[in-house]
Amino acid sequence: MGSWRSGLAEGIRRHGFRKWYERELIASHAHLVLLIFCTLGLLATFEAYDRSASAGQQLADLAAVLLCAGTGLWALRRYLFLLSHAEATANQANCPHCDAYARFELVPEQPRAGSVQVCCRKCRHRWTIDE
Repeated sequence: MGSWRSGLAEGIRRHGFRKWYERELIASHAHLVLLIFCTLGLLATFEAYDRSASAGQQLADLAAVLLCAGTGLWALRRYLFLLSHAEATANQANCPHCDAYARFELVPEQPRAGSVQVCCRKCRHRWTIDE
């Protein structure tokens, strides 16, 4: 995780839930774009492959295939992880008492690692959002 990405509590504290959610979706879709570029690179490498080329050129083509495939698989995993994490968190953003969506503030004391205690701005009900 880079310095621009932080945990759920820090992200909500710094940007608010809606902006945090938007940033998570943008990051996940950026990985999807990387996956598409890797797929195009893989197809281009297959197209450029020539059996009659020198051994060095064939090794370069093989390295390009492995690089594109490895990066593409990593990008796919990150895309799916970030998207599912954002959606799972967003599904917990409704107040169980008054059903207000994303209208909460962080409670200073946190119950355990991997979860965030929040308080509804509308009805002051408290609940926990799991990361």
